Amino acid sequence: MVAKTSIYEPLTVKTLPERLGRVSSLEKRLGADTGQWQCKEVGDGNLNLVFIVSSPQGEVIVKQALPYVRLVGDSWPLPLKRAFFEYQALVRQAERAPGMVPQIYHFDEDQAIIVMEFFSPHIILRQKLMACERVEGLAEALGTFLARTIFRGSDLSMETAKRKRDVALFVDSVEINDITETLVFSDPYFNAERNHHTPGLDSVVAQLRADIDLKVEAHHLKAKFANNGETMLHGDFHTGSIMVTETDTKIIDPEFVLYGPMGFDIGMLLGNFWMAYFAQAGHGNDASYRAWILEVTEEIWDNFVSEFSHLWRTERTGMLYEDILFEGQPHATERALKQRLADIWEDMLGFAGVEMIRRTLSLAHIAENDTIKDEALRAQCEARGLDLGRQLVLNRACIGDISQVTDLAKQINKGSSL
Repeated sequence: MVAKTSIYEPLTVKTLPERLGRVSSLEKRLGADTGQWQCKEVGDGNLNLVFIVSSPQGEVIVKQALPYVRLVGDSWPLPLKRAFFEYQALVRQAERAPGMVPQIYHFDEDQAIIVMEFFSPHIILRQKLMACERVEGLAEALGTFLARTIFRGSDLSMETAKRKRDVALFVDSVEINDITETLVFSDPYFNAERNHHTPGLDSVVAQLRADIDLKVEAHHLKAKFANNGETMLHGDFHTGSIMVTETDTKIIDPEFVLYGPMGFDIGMLLGNFWMAYFAQAGHGNDASYRAWILEVTEEIWDNFVSEFSHLWRTERTGMLYEDILFEGQPHATERALKQRLADIWEDMLGFAGVEMIRRTLSLAHIAENDTIKDEALRAQCEARGLDLGRQLVLNRACIGDISQVTDLAKQINKGSSL
């Protein structure tokens, strides 16, 4: 039994033990004596309250949605129902990629609270990248997670009626989708109120915002994002949504979940790795570590392709590309697979490009750049990211494989061509 209030109330470190003290699943993990519970507010994201709650018996994470965008304040309201969508996403991700996301211990829809597994001694991957520390098995874990969630959340695998019910469920996350549609695909390309950028980028930003081809292609990608519900996506998959040790990788924070294009999550993730590559000039500038980042991006894509292909050949039980259509034509499904991967590849490049542009010019930037104190150096790193982002958006149909992106990134890193 748990004490509930019908009126939503944000948690604090003082009120949390009293309000959650009688949740049986927390008693099991923390003990019934709430006087032994230690609460620490650790939320450093843009939207939510996050607490680590510990006792001599164990630790959990408590996450509560706020009725506004935390980064901005109550002038930008958001519905509490996003916690419901995050909970639903975590349940599905746990089924489709077991062991990769936190276990849920308790969910309170009225109070927008999720209590979940605490990953320790894991830290956010961004922190590892800024400290020039490697993670064993990172690319395999991320590529496999992407392939399993993307394939198993689509009409390639799911029973049709179940998938359509899921689409209907998640489509109600209108306000969260609007954040992505606005901040990623529109705001960076004009002087939007919430935009900000390093002053040394003024001339580069002027060039980008005058680039008609770039703006048109960005909105072609926005149309794909808004109208092509191929699979259930994490929706905000970047190096701040990944927790790691030296040898282990976990995924968190899918509150931007939606049905969208298969290439979106992959593009968001690889775009963040490419930005981290350029930002290394402000974090030690170790040539071998820069090379490792590029190796990881290549291996993520290669592992995605390998696992997606395996699932195509072994778990294609949905309504698309049924085996009965191709009896006596053993190479037909392989041809279809090759074409589907080519479509995902092209979309991935475009979405990576717009992510790199928005993380430099729109509201929410990346710590790898923001923590570079030398403003001129920061502008240089960001300009190189903008250069690659622009080329990925405009030339995505002409880039044949991941090694070409690696070569382009290396070339740009010698001096921005914008």
